[in-house]
Formats: sequence, C-alpha cells, structure tokens
Amino acid sequence: MEKQNELKRTLGPIMLWGLGVGYVISGMYFGWNLGLAEGGTLGLAVATFFIIIMYLTFTFSYTELACAIPKAGGAFDYAMRALGKKWGFLGGMAQNIEFIFAPPAIAFAIGAYLNILFPSLPIMVTAIGAYFIFTALNIYGVEAAATFELAITIIAVFGLLLFAGTALPEFEWANLEKNALPNGWKGAFAALPFAIWFFLAIEGVANVAEETVNPQRNILIGFGSAILTLVVLCLLTFCASIGVGGWENIVYPAPGAAASDSPLPLAMAKTVGEAHWLYKTVTFIGLFGLVASFHGIILAAGRASFEFGRVGYAPAFLGKVHPKFRTPANALIFNMLIGIIALFTGKTGEIITIACFGALSLYIISMVSLLVLRKKEPELERPFKVPMYPVFPIVALVIACVAFVAITVYNPMLAVIYFGILAVTYVWFLFKVTPS
Repeated sequence: MEKQNELKRTLGPIMLWGLGVGYVISGMYFGWNLGLAEGGTLGLAVATFFIIIMYLTFTFSYTELACAIPKAGGAFDYAMRALGKKWGFLGGMAQNIEFIFAPPAIAFAIGAYLNILFPSLPIMVTAIGAYFIFTALNIYGVEAAATFELAITIIAVFGLLLFAGTALPEFEWANLEKNALPNGWKGAFAALPFAIWFFLAIEGVANVAEETVNPQRNILIGFGSAILTLVVLCLLTFCASIGVGGWENIVYPAPGAAASDSPLPLAMAKTVGEAHWLYKTVTFIGLFGLVASFHGIILAAGRASFEFGRVGYAPAFLGKVHPKFRTPANALIFNMLIGIIALFTGKTGEIITIACFGALSLYIISMVSLLVLRKKEPELERPFKVPMYPVFPIVALVIACVAFVAITVYNPMLAVIYFGILAVTYVWFLFKVTPS
C-alpha cells in the first residue's frame, strides 16, 4: 500500500535549477512593479536589498532541511518533525496558501501579456485555459513537466537578458532619482510584498526532493545555482526597467490609468516603440517567463497538498497518486479549482500579498524548525550544513518577522483574510483530523 502512494524519482540538478528559476522568474516580468507605486525607486530598492539578504540566508538554511529530510511536504515535514503536529499543520497550511494563491496572480498576468499581442483574446478565458493545460501536463508526469519547465525557463532567462541588453543603452541614472521616495520611508515597508514577489516560491525546489535522484547532493546544486541566477536577474531587470524613464513609466500606461501587469513591455515601448520587433519579441518571451512560474508552482503546490492528504491532515483523496502516471492528480485538480475561484476576484496585488503572508509564515516556521532540530536531533544526518550557523537562519528569521509585521500593518484586511483561513482550517484540524 505504501508503494502505491510513493512518487517516482527522476530529477537531477539541471532539472532542479530549471524548477528553482522557473518557479520565480515570472516575478521579474510582472508584479514587482506594483511596489514602485508604494515605495518609489528608493523605497522598493531598499525593500529588495533586505529581501535579497533574507532569501540568500534562507535558501542555504532551507537546503540543510531539504537534504536532511527529503520529503514532498517540504516545510510541513520539517515543522512536524521539529515542533510537533500542530505547528506542522500551520507550516503546511502556510505553504499551501502560498503555492495555491500565487498561480492565479500569474494566470491573470499571462492573460494580460497575451492580450497585448492578441487584443481579441479575453484575459480571463486565457487565464482559465492556462490552468487546465498546465494542470493536465503535471498530471501526465513529473519528468515531462520538469523537462518542459527547463526549456521554457531557459527561454525566459534569454528574454530578460534580451530586455536588459535593449534597455541598458538607454539607461540614465537621473531616471532612478525621479520621485524616488514618493511616500517617505513608510513606502519601503509597504513595498515589501512586491520585493518578495521577485523571489517568492524558490523554496518549491524542496517539494520535489522525494522525486529527486540523490537529493542530498542534487538539491544543494540546484537550489544554490537557482538563487544566484535569480539575484543577478533581479538586479538587471530592476535597473534596466526604471532606468529608461523613471518608475512611473513602468507602473502606469498613461497618467491616471490603473497600474499595469506588464512593466517590461512598457519599458520597451519607451525605448524602441510598440511597433518594433524587439517590443513584440520581449512581450512574447515574457509569456514564457509567466508560464514557467505558473507551471512550476502548480507542480510544487500539488506535492504540498498531496503530502497533507497522505498523512491525514487534509481529506485523504488529496493524498492519492494517479494509478498510471504516479503523480498527485487529485491534489493538482483541487488546487486548480481553488485558483480559478481566486482568479475571479481580479485583484492581482491582493492575491500576491496573501501569497506573501503564506510565504513569510513558512520561512519563519522553517527557520525555527532548523534551529530546534540542531538542538533536538544533533545526530540527524545532514549531508549539507548551512554556512555560518546560526547566523544565516537567524538573519533570515529576523528579516522575515519584520516583513511579516510590516505587511500586516499595511494590509490589515488581507491579514484578516489570511489569519481567517488559518483559523478555520486549524479548528477543523483540531476537531476532525485524526493524524496517522
């Protein structure tokens, strides 16, 4: 019976790099620019600086956990082992919220980018269609899904390099200084969710540990190379986009217009014009970046929900694998339905922020789990140990805590929604679930 609910090991380090970069790369193509409306260039830059430090220290700390406990549940499995079932449940729910709420925001952006190229295509129809297509691909098999992810991630990275190569010759430092701090330093705190969006879901690599060949070696290589690639791409995209005309030009298509989900095309329009082939090429390749993250996070979300169901912390049907493809088909379909419901709100910024609440909760609980496991289980085999322990996990923990408080203060209603989801599910867990 146990064998029937085991996942198949097929992934190597190159595939893991593709997944790690792919999960995140859409954050370079959209979403982050909404933070400019909150903090301006300087406010978002300061927020991003601290978030980069958080992700670098977090990633290497999380790698220790992923190598020592290579299971599909990721943070859920680490928290349950270190802190017990109740904290394990909360860590797992935070992870599920992050991974289930990030894709609808990306799906909406896919519709927006495609609408630029084909104005007759309704954004919502494209977004829902994307859900069906990529859920089906993930059900078909992880090796096929990861191979596809690697291919489109490489194209998406090329697109960012092409964009930077086109925009940087037009870069002017004065554009970074235009209205650089419109809302004062409080704007830097308000911009934090959008700085997080640059890197959100990188930890999804850990959720395919159970499907990785030699996870103790390959997760370190895949995880480490992915975060370094993303830091470089983040800095290039930030400077190249804003440097061509100031931050307002990549947030608002026109004065008084609503904020845009497609900042790179706005920057390209400023440099080469909308009729130029480079404008259309970067916009088209931008779709690959969005699809890479959308598809990749769907993959990670399926594994997280699957593990929840497999151990009895969610309805048991979520913990079943497809009899033919050996993939978590039920969990993938369930997550798709929740994502489509979220899509109909049409509120990209709010969906991103709820995903960030989940991510930060996951980071906090994971870093506490790491510190506890070092004391509680010193004999646990750790093929990789985080450098500069305990500095790295403590730095990641402190920045994540500050960021969590900040986005709670600046988004009180969204915080109520997030804590409400946690509270309702936790009560259900306490009274209805009998863990196996």
